[in-house]
Amino acid sequence: MHRITLILILALLLPDMYIYLVYIVKKTRSIMWRSIYWLPTVVLAAIYVYYIYMTGDNALSRHPQGIGRLAVAVMLFAVPKTVFMLCSLLGILMRGISRLLSYLIFRSPFRQPRFPFVAHRLPYTLLGLVLGGICFVNILYGAVAGITRFEVKQVEYRSDKLPEGFDGYRILQLSDIHIGSWQGNPEAIRQLVNLTNGQKADLIVFTGDLVNQQSHELDDFTEILSQLHAPDGVYSILGNHDYETYYRWHNPKEEAANLERLIGQQKEMGWKMLNNTHDILHHKGDSIALIGVENDGEPPFSQFADLPQAMQGTEGMFRILLSHNPTHWRREVLPDSDIELTLSGHTHAMQMEIFGHSLASLIYPEWSGMYYEGKRALYVNVGIGYVGLPFRFGAWPEITVIKLVSDNE
Repeated sequence: MHRITLILILALLLPDMYIYLVYIVKKTRSIMWRSIYWLPTVVLAAIYVYYIYMTGDNALSRHPQGIGRLAVAVMLFAVPKTVFMLCSLLGILMRGISRLLSYLIFRSPFRQPRFPFVAHRLPYTLLGLVLGGICFVNILYGAVAGITRFEVKQVEYRSDKLPEGFDGYRILQLSDIHIGSWQGNPEAIRQLVNLTNGQKADLIVFTGDLVNQQSHELDDFTEILSQLHAPDGVYSILGNHDYETYYRWHNPKEEAANLERLIGQQKEMGWKMLNNTHDILHHKGDSIALIGVENDGEPPFSQFADLPQAMQGTEGMFRILLSHNPTHWRREVLPDSDIELTLSGHTHAMQMEIFGHSLASLIYPEWSGMYYEGKRALYVNVGIGYVGLPFRFGAWPEITVIKLVSDNE
C-alpha cells in the first residue's frame, strides 16, 4: 500500500509541479488563483488518505466503489496533465535542438533556423492540450460507458480431431466477472445474463474470478446469475481472486470457510465446478472431455492446478481445458499434454486496448484472443468486470462464442 501511495503522489505531483512552475507562476501573480490550481490535487490526496489510512483494515473491501471512483478521478487529472507535460518538455527539447542547429549553421545561438515549428514552444503546448483533452474524454467514456459496453465476439476453432457430432458446437465463454465491483448495479449483470442467454450456445463456461475478495459479494447476484442456461449446462473454475487471498483474514480456518461458501454458492446457482476434474459432454452420438483446473499462475499468483489428475480418464478423447491464467498454457499444458483447446481469462487486457495493442502484452505473451501452436490453441477472454478501477477502453467487456468446426477435409 505504501508503494501505491508513492506512485499516486508522483503521478499527481510531478505534472502539477511542472505545469505550476512553467505556466501558472508566469501567468498570474494572484495567490488565490495559484491556490485554486492545487485544489483538485489536494482534495484527491485527502480522499485517498481517508480511505486507505483512516477507515480501518481492508479498505479496498469496505469501500470498493468509492476507491474505484477515486482512482478514475486521479486518472482524469493525472493522465492528461502528464501528457501535456511530456509534450511541453518535447517543445523545450526541440527548442534546444533548434538553438544548437542555429549555432552549428549560423554560428549564433540566437539566430533562428528556417524551421520555425521546431523553434517555438507554442505548437507543442497546443499539441499537449489536444492530446490531454483526448485522454480526458477517453478516460471519462471508459469509466461511464466502457464498463458496460458488452461485446459479443464470434470465433472459430477448427480441428481434424474434433468428433463429427460436435461440428458446429458452440461454447460461450465468460470470465472475470469480479462481482464485488458491480455492487449496486444489478441491472448491468442482468443485461449480461440476457445477452449471454440470447446467444443460444450449447454450453456456457466461466473461467474464474467470480468475486474480488469475499464470497458475500455474490449474495445479491446469485438469483440473477442462476438464470444463465444452456442445453449442456454452465461450468466454472476458480481464479486467483476466488481464493480470497487478497483479504486480511483473521485465521486460515475463516479463509477456507469463505472459499467453501463460494463453491457452494456456485453449485446453488446451478453451475458445475471443475476443480482439477473433468466431465464428459455428449452431442449427436459423440463425446468430448471438458477439463477444469484450479488456478495456476506465475508467482505471486496461486498454483493449485493438478492437470494430470484432471485429465485422468480422458485419454484418447478430444479435450477442452478451462484454466484461468493463460501462462499455464505454455508452462504445462503444451509440454505435458496433448489438449487441443484451452480457454483462459485473467489478463483483462489491463482494461485498455488501443489499435490492437495493450500494456498487458508486456506481461503476458498471450493476453487477448486466439493463439496457436500448430493446431493446438489458447483463447484468452479479456473478461467482464474490473478490479479497483471502474474503467475499460478498447478492451470492452467480452462475451465469447467459440464455434467448434470439424476440419476433416
